[in-house]
Amino acid sequence: MKKKLLAAFLAATMVMGMTACGGDTTAQGDAGTADGSSQVENSVAGDEEQEQIKLRMAWWGSQTRHDRTVQVIEMYEKENPHVDIEYEFFSFDDYFTKLKTLVSSDQVWDIFQLGGNFPQYVDKIYFLNDYIDSGVIDTTNISDAYLKITQDTAGNQMGLSNGLNTYGIAYDVDMFKEAGVPLPTDNWTWDDYADACRKISKHTGEFGTSGFTSSEFIAGCSTYIGQQGKVGEYGFFNLDLTGMGFDDYKMLTPYIQMRADLIKEGASPDAGAEMEITNIENDFLVTGEAAMTWVAVNQFPTIYDVCAAEGRTLALASLPRVTENGPAGSVIQSSQMLCVSQDSQYKEEAAKFISWFQNSEECNNVLQGERGIPINDKVREALKASATAGQQEMYDYVDLVGTFETPEKINVLSPDGQDQVVDQYRNLIQQVVAGEITADEAAKKTYEAAEAIFK
Repeated sequence: MKKKLLAAFLAATMVMGMTACGGDTTAQGDAGTADGSSQVENSVAGDEEQEQIKLRMAWWGSQTRHDRTVQVIEMYEKENPHVDIEYEFFSFDDYFTKLKTLVSSDQVWDIFQLGGNFPQYVDKIYFLNDYIDSGVIDTTNISDAYLKITQDTAGNQMGLSNGLNTYGIAYDVDMFKEAGVPLPTDNWTWDDYADACRKISKHTGEFGTSGFTSSEFIAGCSTYIGQQGKVGEYGFFNLDLTGMGFDDYKMLTPYIQMRADLIKEGASPDAGAEMEITNIENDFLVTGEAAMTWVAVNQFPTIYDVCAAEGRTLALASLPRVTENGPAGSVIQSSQMLCVSQDSQYKEEAAKFISWFQNSEECNNVLQGERGIPINDKVREALKASATAGQQEMYDYVDLVGTFETPEKINVLSPDGQDQVVDQYRNLIQQVVAGEITADEAAKKTYEAAEAIFK
């Protein structure tokens, strides 16, 4: 078995209180750290013999991701005998439960994975700017545009993106045909989507759509608001993250009403059933109990292969729109990123691993874009040449989304406090389902909770 963190260490860290999320608040600048030392530290310089390094790494994801990541870690260790990487992997929720514990005890993994919620952990991220400037991290074949998707507004490089990604609707082609429902088009609407859910559910006895779980906020708030008006006219939050990006809370109401209606009608799972979905591999679409699911498209090749082995055919559809000719609401973004921890004793060695992870064709031949389409141009072209059917569908879909008109500016950050708004929003939809409040009241409460972040 691959080495894991010692049980005694785990027990010790778990009993420590989750006191402050901020952790180390040392200011970071382009030139160096608060004590005046350079950010680029050579942990082995001056040693006559190469120092033996132990790095700790963690991530969340599917079993496929776990298996492939472990395989490339072992490859890296073989190429770099002085490096020993001790790893952990988790489900999404368990990952952040553990991360918060490590933040409070200043023991965050040397290399750790973060997504769009990284502002919450910014004090634990060691900026990569100097490592890029010095060449420790090779960005020769990574465009500035792809570097910027994991930078903060000041241009600090928080990490390197694990892959280009976007959202879509994965669907079972045969279930659509069996129910006599037209296949989704590139500009189908939420009304089309809801109608398909109802017809498929009535005809097959299965869910028309799986649950949205943690993506409910992304679908009904971030995406739905951005699909109204002209392209870029509205956003859930404004670009400066100083307030809301729209004024009328009623813009949220139709989506909330639709989702609540589908749940009440049995065309979508209720909260209890949704709790059975612990990862994409046991989503109701994958188990054959739903015709559609919201998906980050880097996950699509995995579920495509699972279903293909059972004789089922999956496809990707673009996100439904508010109106047929309205904004698509889809943008190319980062799936997640690998970051170097402020707590690491071996920051440069951690940065070297991240550089290899992004740039090695051998490494990425194993990873196969599971975290998203690689940001390195040469790696991306190499993978496309040997793509499986599911991977090719992913590549084609990302190319399609790249043709949609998108806002000139988007904000890859989220404000502090968004997590609480997301949790409340999901609960409010269930209250609408239960008849405790109306969809309009849920929309108003969601808007007020989000607005309160800035007061």
